[in-house]
Amino acid sequence: MELIIVTGLSGSGKTCAMNTLEDMGYFCVDNLPCRHIPVFAKFLKELGKNDRVAVSTDMRAGLSADELKKSTELLSEISVAHRILYLDCSEDVLLLRYKQTRRIHPLMRGDIFTLSEAIAAEKKIFSQIKLIADYRIDTSELSYFECKSRIISLFCDDAQKQMRIYCMSFGFKHGIPKDADYVFDVRFLPNPFYIPELKEKTGLDREVRDFVMSKPEASEFESKLQSLINFTVPQCIKEGRSQLVIAVGCTGGHHRSVTFAERLCSYLKEKNYNVNVIHRDINK
Repeated sequence: MELIIVTGLSGSGKTCAMNTLEDMGYFCVDNLPCRHIPVFAKFLKELGKNDRVAVSTDMRAGLSADELKKSTELLSEISVAHRILYLDCSEDVLLLRYKQTRRIHPLMRGDIFTLSEAIAAEKKIFSQIKLIADYRIDTSELSYFECKSRIISLFCDDAQKQMRIYCMSFGFKHGIPKDADYVFDVRFLPNPFYIPELKEKTGLDREVRDFVMSKPEASEFESKLQSLINFTVPQCIKEGRSQLVIAVGCTGGHHRSVTFAERLCSYLKEKNYNVNVIHRDINK
């Protein structure tokens, strides 16, 4: 079992990290007291259902460097591979983030009355924890998506396979898919619906695919579509997106759109992307 312990300053981006790891297939538990991590890991290991786990722990759970060291030693004793991800951030940026979210810092109680004092006190407490972390990310200058991309690059062996791509066919008469990121219209191509021997078939049948792709404009469109995909998909991966829906539509969603969705899916699979095909309206 692989365990990632996510910690760091309050407001530094732990929620982003946990969301990203969850999208990557990790079983995630937020705000777990540090002393409970070995017990929790042992329980999951005995169940044998989760081989990739991420937990976050911070000031809310009473975290200290000594407790974290003790927990990692216990994890080693039960043969649980573990890594610590520490998220850091500058005081100025943390002040701005707290003002924007209007959240209360967990240390603003007792003798600490101001946000600046709370951040300074937390930085002092975490100074030793920062030193024992396996990975450190300073999120001061990072956007949400840049932070997500950094985490994917650390814990995903193949970022290209991390993002899920769905090639979807649909019929415009049934409405444009609401979850589509890109929409392409192939209604300019001749419609197999008006060919008697092809009317009851779909783009899953070879005869329909051959008819659709026999037109020069179909091949030219496919070439331009592939060129666009070759540029945009890597940019989406770089941005840290976890899902991309590419929708191709024709009139009814039976023939032309199905043909192109299938061909685009095959093209992306050849390039080693994590891709699936969905034919939304093929049975309507």
